[in-house]
Amino acid sequence: MSQGGFGQKVKAGDCEQRGVMIQRAMIRYRKTIEQPAPKRLFKFTGRLIAILLALGIPALLLPRLITALYAQPRLFSVEDVPPKRVAIVFGAGVRRDGSPTPALKDRVATAADLYFAGKVEKLLMSGDNRFVDYNEPQGMKDYALSLGVPAEAIVLDYAGRRTYDTCYRARDIFGVQEAILITTDYHLPRAIYTCNALDVKAVGVSAEWRFSVHSFVFLYWNLREFPATLLALWDVHISHPLPVLGKPEPMFSSGEHNEGSKGDNERETHSHHCGVDIIICQL
Repeated sequence: MSQGGFGQKVKAGDCEQRGVMIQRAMIRYRKTIEQPAPKRLFKFTGRLIAILLALGIPALLLPRLITALYAQPRLFSVEDVPPKRVAIVFGAGVRRDGSPTPALKDRVATAADLYFAGKVEKLLMSGDNRFVDYNEPQGMKDYALSLGVPAEAIVLDYAGRRTYDTCYRARDIFGVQEAILITTDYHLPRAIYTCNALDVKAVGVSAEWRFSVHSFVFLYWNLREFPATLLALWDVHISHPLPVLGKPEPMFSSGEHNEGSKGDNERETHSHHCGVDIIICQL
């Protein structure tokens, strides 16, 4: 057989092979389009979820690792923490009757321990009060008073809607330059990282678990920290959002404006903290 003839046979064989491949591809395509639409959607969704998980899990784990490593040398017990003038207590929800949740009671009780141990002079209690029937700072104050903390040692921040907002307002509204942060252990690394990134030199004390918490709630809080920590790093390094602000009210100025001693004028002070033009904080 000539070389040319042999070459022609190879080409013919290639054509046959390609024809078989095209035929198989057409069969697979027909099988795909003949599948019910929900089945195709489920397959696509499953693959999409697998891809997102492969990309998303490292993105969620890395921020938690970063904040945990950063916070580790800044974690102390009530007995060992270096004294500061201010302790910042982060909100953790109140019930319908305005009383603090078990997690919030833990935080306030730990803050009271710090105060009675002489570690701090004042407690800045920061929480959400966007709605008239939801007042975290007031619930925190009431519980602290029941534990024996004097009213003049308590300052309320009604616009601490997020950890970022609390740290930002502590610096810009209340003039806090360094503080002891008091919150639950799963939240403490994010709080320490955020406040320090916003130029509030902060260390942390984990609130003791004095009250029982349902295991599902505990799991939810811990899982929530993964996206929340990612968002925290985005806020402090990239987006730099501006929280609700108002006139500066330094906690230790000669004419200090003390939330804990205003009595009937507390609502007026509330709107002042939230900013003159931000009416939603009071309504």
